[in-house]
Amino acid sequence: MPKIEINESIRAPELRVIGPDGENLGVLRTKEALDKAGTYGLDLIVISPKAKPPVAKITDYGKYKYELKRKNREIKAKQKTVETKVIQIKIGTGENDLLRKAKKIAEWLKEGHRIKVDLFLWGRYKYMDFKFLKERLEKFLAIIPESFKIADEIKKSPKGLTVTLEKAKSKK
Repeated sequence: MPKIEINESIRAPELRVIGPDGENLGVLRTKEALDKAGTYGLDLIVISPKAKPPVAKITDYGKYKYELKRKNREIKAKQKTVETKVIQIKIGTGENDLLRKAKKIAEWLKEGHRIKVDLFLWGRYKYMDFKFLKERLEKFLAIIPESFKIADEIKKSPKGLTVTLEKAKSKK
């Protein structure tokens, strides 16, 4: 958090001052602005230091810090972390296992996570026809009950084939 300039620590010669009720008091010299804040019995706080001239507000410092803290808390609460979940399937994975994994992917998509689906290949399976393997992976993707979009196309990876899925944006 940047250092807040308050009262005598303000270095700018002129400030655009906002009054305690939100009214614009215009551009004042710093000394005049400090005197004005003193008449209200409040603090002069620079709220926008990069503006020309810097913008300062006449308000109570404790109240200002509380408002800042509350805004930051609200912003943090609205942030949502998107996790990338990984599901691994193999050529010989049974039908019921594929259905179970597809349901799990659907749950994760509803929660808003990204999903990386790996078609794991080992031994001689690594040298099978790419089209055949791609069809196998697409067949699995077709049984996922939730709507999704492919974020990262099907491609070869060191383990086999991989594709990344995201939740499809619903149209309202």
